[in-house]
Amino acid sequence: MLNKAVHGKEWSTPAVYAAIILAMIFWSFSYIWTNIAFRSFTVLTLLESRLFISSGLIFLSGSIFRQLQRPRREDVKWFLLLAFFEPFLYFLGETYGLTRISPTIAAVMLATIPLFAPFSAYFVLKERVTWTNIAGILLSLIGVLTIVTVTNGNGSKTDIIGIALICLAVFSAICYATVLKKLSAHYNSITLIGYQNSIGFLFFLPLFLSIEAPHLSEIVWRTDAVTCMLLLALLASFIAFVLFAEAVRRIGVARSNVFCNLLPALTAIFSAWILHEVLAPQQLIGIVVVIGGLFVSQIKR
Repeated sequence: MLNKAVHGKEWSTPAVYAAIILAMIFWSFSYIWTNIAFRSFTVLTLLESRLFISSGLIFLSGSIFRQLQRPRREDVKWFLLLAFFEPFLYFLGETYGLTRISPTIAAVMLATIPLFAPFSAYFVLKERVTWTNIAGILLSLIGVLTIVTVTNGNGSKTDIIGIALICLAVFSAICYATVLKKLSAHYNSITLIGYQNSIGFLFFLPLFLSIEAPHLSEIVWRTDAVTCMLLLALLASFIAFVLFAEAVRRIGVARSNVFCNLLPALTAIFSAWILHEVLAPQQLIGIVVVIGGLFVSQIKR
């Protein structure tokens, strides 16, 4: 019964790849939606709203379609660890980082997650690290340094604290993928994402109540900001996570993470289209170098 609940109906290969590409599109848009949502919401208010709505939608759909599973007692600690890495640490790094750097730069930084994943697999799962992995990391780090050292039109450099916060998100995502791989052998995607988001909501709650809850009356409600918050909850925190978790289950962590290479290009296109973002030439060169490093890391002997 458990195996049936976990694996469900088989997906065709095109369906798996269509699902993961759709998840990347939603996550690329999420950087722009977050940027717009900040016009009304502060960071913790946005995060709690996003997680509260997405958790409710997940548990509602899971109950209707009978997809929710009860966690085993021995797995409770792993669910807590899963939610601690993502959404808690990851969203802290990503969302606060987006208040200091552009969506495109953030997407480039987060696209380095597949580069460092093999090292996590080496220490935890004893998987081999190749020279192409190392070469890809070094090349991408050069690209990141190129982006970080750029001087903007006002004479200031790219925000180092913003870069550090995005690095925290990268670290969290790597740890999250390792725990997700362990749990996905026993639980379906609806169960994993539902408990992940609801526990993450509880992790954020003390910070929200102490820092931002007293100032909720000061929110200026804008239609575009509220719409983007709802899109973040439905598409980025619910549907995209479920699609990505299903892809991880069916084609593995390594092959799924390769699609994160699409994030910088898609985010740059959407940012130019919606936010009218213009990048400096040195930043564009850095982005190309980072993406080049991502592809080098995937070369096989």
